Amino acid sequence: MTGPRTSRYARDVAVVAFAQSDHLRRTDELSEVEMVMPVLHQVLAATGLKAGEIGFTCSGSSDYLAGRAFSFTMALDGVGAWPPISESHVEMDGAWALYEAWVKIQTGEADTALVYSYGKSSPGSVRDVLTRQLDPYYLAPLWPDSVALAALQAQALVDAGETDEPALAAIAARSRADAAANPHAQLRGAVPQGDYQVRPLRTGDCPPVGDGVAAVILAAGDLARQLCERPAWITGIDHRIEAHGLGLRDLTDSPSTRTAAQHAGLFDAPVDTAELHAPFSSQEVVLRKALGLGDTVAVNPSGGALAANPMMAAGLIRIGEAAARIHRGASDRAVAHATSGPCLQQNLVAVLEGDTR
Repeated sequence: MTGPRTSRYARDVAVVAFAQSDHLRRTDELSEVEMVMPVLHQVLAATGLKAGEIGFTCSGSSDYLAGRAFSFTMALDGVGAWPPISESHVEMDGAWALYEAWVKIQTGEADTALVYSYGKSSPGSVRDVLTRQLDPYYLAPLWPDSVALAALQAQALVDAGETDEPALAAIAARSRADAAANPHAQLRGAVPQGDYQVRPLRTGDCPPVGDGVAAVILAAGDLARQLCERPAWITGIDHRIEAHGLGLRDLTDSPSTRTAAQHAGLFDAPVDTAELHAPFSSQEVVLRKALGLGDTVAVNPSGGALAANPMMAAGLIRIGEAAARIHRGASDRAVAHATSGPCLQQNLVAVLEGDTR
């Protein structure tokens, strides 16, 4: 075995394990701790590490979904915070928690990190909750929900001639068909496009609402090879943000995704797999263009966010799914993408590579 392509960073860091829950429409009978704990046990068991051997722990979640302040402190019961641990939290998708953990390892303050994220969207109306992301003076008072804003983006793509409704339906059908092989997906196999939610988006173009958990373990250097037969090395990672105001952006493009990809080194060599956090079928069109993905790239072979979209975990799942394909030899170089905010406002891109064979 030889290593990955030359790293641009001080330390080589890899995803060495990934675990996720079954993503379900409702988990009324489970608390967040009860959701998180089995997944954490599973990801630790994959490496043989014990919780006390983890150098840093970072989580991603949203108090808005939970409906109470500092809800993430309760989920720490699933980790076990005694004896005391080095811990942090981001009020974002777990992909950004992974970025913080990766930085922690780069500084040399830790050699391993446990990253997890979770979301229970079922208790309330996630479409209403997500309006709280909007500009409080101009947009939020109008209460445009997440589907309406995605439809605005989709219509802009249709008007620009970059897609049409049959093409969007084909993206949705392919994603759900690929999810048939994913035992954790919420929607698997053929799913009817259904009625319009907000034109031009039909039910099949929109993500399912559901609950779920994901976790990964990061490790540095030789330790990564001890913990995993074929580590998924993070050879590049970057995240960028665009203007908050929707009227200030071209919704048919994602320059922040493209810039993040450039800084992550995506365009240095071809990729064979892309796990894109595209909750709406129209957003895959935007991301494919921004990342320059051709037809030879396997896009969302897990089914993507159209098959399971647990809020605050779906982006981390994209990184985990890409890493898992490298672990089992189904991919050699993959790109994973996560997004946050309306209409692809914030975007993170990670490039993962396996040891050359």
